[in-house]
Amino acid sequence: MINFVLLISRQGKVRLTKWYSPYTQKERTKVIRELSGLIITRGPKLCNFVEWRGYKVVYRRYASLYFCMCIDADDNELEVLEIIHHFVEILDRYFGSVCELDLIFNFHKCRFPIYAGLLHTG
Repeated sequence: MINFVLLISRQGKVRLTKWYSPYTQKERTKVIRELSGLIITRGPKLCNFVEWRGYKVVYRRYASLYFCMCIDADDNELEVLEIIHHFVEILDRYFGSVCELDLIFNFHKCRFPIYAGLLHTG
């Protein structure tokens, strides 16, 4: 199960979040701070999976953005990498070669591909 989705810039700025598990605002802030520091500092040759608090965080970098998904420990990491790639392809089709500025200035439009594309795949 996907617990949350984070899109983070290389500078550590949050560009988009979607929470599927209940977190308070304080917990969300702490999670974002922890994971952005952990993921951004990892080398490019390291694995795209991180064990964190009994969960797995799967991430992939596209240009200047990190697409991160937190999943249960027993979920398939490779499948989640495919989901991330599928989401990026959806954003590319929706925006026509998506970039970080599209997410900044049209963040409200990014939620539609999450709902329509990610949740209805299969």
